[in-house]
This record gives sequence, structure tokens and C-alpha cells, in this order.
Amino acid sequence: MSVLGMCPWCGEYRVIRGVRVLHVNLTPNAAFEQAAFELLDASERSRLSRFRVARPRTQYSLCRAALRLALCKAIGCSNRELSFEFREHGKPFARVGGNEAAIQFNVSHSGTHGLIAVGGEGRLGIDTEVRDGRRDLVGISEAVYGPNERAAIERATGEDRTVLFYRLWAMKEALIKALGTGFSLNPSRFEVPAEMLEGALSGTFRFPHVPGVRWHLQDLSEGRFAAAIAFEIRAQSRPAGSR
Repeated sequence: MSVLGMCPWCGEYRVIRGVRVLHVNLTPNAAFEQAAFELLDASERSRLSRFRVARPRTQYSLCRAALRLALCKAIGCSNRELSFEFREHGKPFARVGGNEAAIQFNVSHSGTHGLIAVGGEGRLGIDTEVRDGRRDLVGISEAVYGPNERAAIERATGEDRTVLFYRLWAMKEALIKALGTGFSLNPSRFEVPAEMLEGALSGTFRFPHVPGVRWHLQDLSEGRFAAAIAFEIRAQSRPAGSR
């Protein structure tokens, strides 16, 4: 049984600076999908009914139900009190009893793996990608990576190229999701921190067009998938009388 008690298809994966990351097993399972369906509200069930392909249905139902349980646990509310709305660029936020909840979250899934990030004070984003070495990685790099990132991918060969490509992809998408403006921001216009391009697992990042905001970027990649999380670094308030 997972840390969420009622969610045997999900469990705690990592905790990073107070942000809790859950892993969701998205392997098709009729019993789990039925249990997940029971947790969804009317609008979510309506959206689920519009999926015509089995895999997206499984991914949506299991991830959304796991998110509901995670948020209810973190906030201390019941599932029926919880609802979702969307900001201008499509990023969801939670409401409890009609009021916006003071909690941050983000969801990503790829293949049979989902990741959910919950917590923190500032904006956050998470991304996971199951690697596919059959794609034209160098060709795609021209559209999504900056010059230093492209050069690193071109130098890599074989499996190392695939691992690096998806590692960078996950980091850049986590940052874009954290910013919350969608792909209106061209990912080739910024690069991950230089130390992370060289293999460091974490770093501090600033978007060129928003230099006043700092982001913590963490590589979560492992053998099953590439993944990363990014969240806003909020300045600590100073004690009264301090300078």
C-alpha cells in the first residue's frame, strides 16, 4: 500500500526541499482504473469519455485520481471538496470549497510512468520522458536546444546521446511548465545551467527574459525514464530589525 493509503498504483518517489514527488504506475489495470474513476468528478469523467485511445485514458484517470488523493492529504480536505480550474496558459490550480487552495502542484506522464509534484510556496513544474533512441535526435535538437546544448548532443554517440537528449528535454520542459506560459516561450532561447550540461544533478536557473526570478532545477532521471523538477526559489523573509 502506498503512502497515500487509498492509492496502490502510486507512492512516494522523492522529497526535494519540501516538494513531495510521487511516482504513478500507469500500467493498465482494470481494478485500479475503476477505483480511480470513482474518485473523479463529473467534469473529469466527461473528459475521460472523450479519449478514443486506451493508453491516454489510463494515463489520465490514474494520474488525476492520484493527484486528487495527494492534494487531499496535503491540504486536509475531502475529495468532494476539491475541484480544478485553469490559468490563462492552461496550467491548472486547485480549489477547495470554491476557494483557491494555497498549494502548488504539477503532473507529467510518459509511457507507463507518471510523476506528481506537490508542495512548495512558489511555482513548480515537473516532466518525465520515456526515452526513444529511434527518433532523429540531432534533427529535433535544432528546434528545441540552444547552441551549447546542441553541441553537447552532437558530441555524444549511441546510448549516451539518447540519455543526454532526454535529460535536457525533461529539464527544459520542467522549467517551461514551472513558468506557466506554455510553449509560447521558444525552448531554444534558453539553456540549462552550464554545470548541469556537464552532468551536475542540480543547479540554479534564471530565464533570460525574467532575470529577477531564480529557479531550483533538479535532475530526477533514472534507468526507467528521464525526469526533472523545477521550482521557484522564494527569498526568505528577514527577522524584524535585521539589515
